[in-house]
Amino acid sequence: MAKLTKKQKEAHAKIEKDKLYSIEEGATLIKEITNTNFDASVDLAVRLGVDPRKANQMVRGVVTLPHGTGKDVKVLALVTPDKEAEAKEAGADFVGLQEYLDKIKAGWTDVDVIITMPSVMGKLGPLGRVLGPRGLMPNPKTGTVTMNVAKAVADVKAGKIDFKVDKTGIVHAAIGKVSFSADKIAENANELLDTLNKLKPTASKGVYMKSIFMSSTMSPSVQLDPKTV
Repeated sequence: MAKLTKKQKEAHAKIEKDKLYSIEEGATLIKEITNTNFDASVDLAVRLGVDPRKANQMVRGVVTLPHGTGKDVKVLALVTPDKEAEAKEAGADFVGLQEYLDKIKAGWTDVDVIITMPSVMGKLGPLGRVLGPRGLMPNPKTGTVTMNVAKAVADVKAGKIDFKVDKTGIVHAAIGKVSFSADKIAENANELLDTLNKLKPTASKGVYMKSIFMSSTMSPSVQLDPKTV
């Protein structure tokens, strides 16, 4: 195991072993123990009491964080010509159709979110091998396949994120930046956790939120108390 640096040792020393922190305490502590020379992301990892292999226990959804993610999200709008102006006015970074389909086919994926229309989805099917593994395939359930292109683009730019439980039963999501105030980090965290609670599958038995960890890009993680959610 690699030796910890002096700053890493100091960060670990500030975390009380076996203590479950409130969301507000965790947000304050993460800001205190992050010592990067860039604006690190703040992330949540939530272990759920579900079996993602069963369709009736899959947890997937979207949430608009009240203070955004702090990240400049690059949006590609794959739309027909009649929707191009609408997408551009809403703030899409790239707008078009065939030229971008060709670029994606050639391996280009320099975007964070792709928004498209139902009539275009058929053209994206063959690109599933490129888009799927990168989490870029548009999906009606996350609002990225819609006729209301302007609203979809604006929502994503304002801080709307989608999340999905992975095969180990954990939801990972970025909820802000270390430069945010502790209050804003906590409010974003609460919004995500409240949304997860509302999405609890009826087939899920026992403890639903088993554990919650908050961390920044290069900080140790802080365990939060699920009972404070």
